[in-house]
Amino acid sequence: MAEVCLNCWGETSGNEPTAAQTALFFHEAFLEHRAPHHVECPERLSVMLEWLRRRGLIERLDLVEPEEASTDEIAAVHSRAYIDAVRSFSESGGAWADPDTFIVPGTFRAALLAAGAAVQGARAVWEGRYRAAVALVRPPGHHAGRSAARGFCIFNNVAIAARALIDSGQASRLAILDFDVHHGNGTQDTFYTDSRVLTVSFHRAPFYPGTGAAREVGKGPGRGFTINVPLPAGTRPDSYIRLWREVLETRIVPFEPEMILVSAGFDNYHADPLAGLNFDVEHFGQVASAVAEIASSACGGRLVTVLEGGYDLESLGPCLEAYLGGSGAVSDED
Repeated sequence: MAEVCLNCWGETSGNEPTAAQTALFFHEAFLEHRAPHHVECPERLSVMLEWLRRRGLIERLDLVEPEEASTDEIAAVHSRAYIDAVRSFSESGGAWADPDTFIVPGTFRAALLAAGAAVQGARAVWEGRYRAAVALVRPPGHHAGRSAARGFCIFNNVAIAARALIDSGQASRLAILDFDVHHGNGTQDTFYTDSRVLTVSFHRAPFYPGTGAAREVGKGPGRGFTINVPLPAGTRPDSYIRLWREVLETRIVPFEPEMILVSAGFDNYHADPLAGLNFDVEHFGQVASAVAEIASSACGGRLVTVLEGGYDLESLGPCLEAYLGGSGAVSDED
């Protein structure tokens, strides 16, 4: 198992945080979810955190250890029978939930904590205890459906966080932006009939999971609140960024979200083994900068980022740094 030392990065402050800080949510239990030779591995987080440490960036973030999400919070998105099945498989030694998605003895706790990190990050930003939050979690979540694990995902972390704010009455309008190279089908399904959550997914198509056509726009009360931008393999990064900014300005601003949540996938990187789009490191900064600008004008800068994909271990640290810099999370003003 990858070794991680929280104290090597800096201890969580014992003082009440200020709104000028960015929280980084991480738990060592995320590293207990692993299968041999699987691309979705604990080292994904280890290399990112080590990069932040070496670059002197970890000191600019408030490192927070999340608590487990409650069963009720997860059941707002997933069926209780499915939650029980994940627990049972994990406690009994593990199983493959689908050809890509594994469950091992450490999976259930890691998944509870990943969902908890997203929920607690969203609440902390909503309550003004932080200006932004980043949930550096695994297993990822945006493919997970109501009763199915798929695409490496167990519980849909960003959807659980959004539902927690909406169902508690804290928020009435949220936007979820997904720039992972794969379509966020689980997130889309969760809010497909809901006008309170506007979902935007930029993704390669045709590609896994085979959903996310531009004609998929929502249903019933949610019609018009699902936005899909499928892009062919080989799309130029400048074209992607231009279209990303256009969609944010024309669709997110008029919606007037009270908070923006981001499903951040670094598998758009040109060398990623599961990619097909052509990002370099700096393009993740440009994506983040566009989001931060919209968040600043639309919702007082409230921004929560939840990790999804990204599997090229050599590039993950630099890509995360570029994203954090573009979003202002590790700006020189900190």
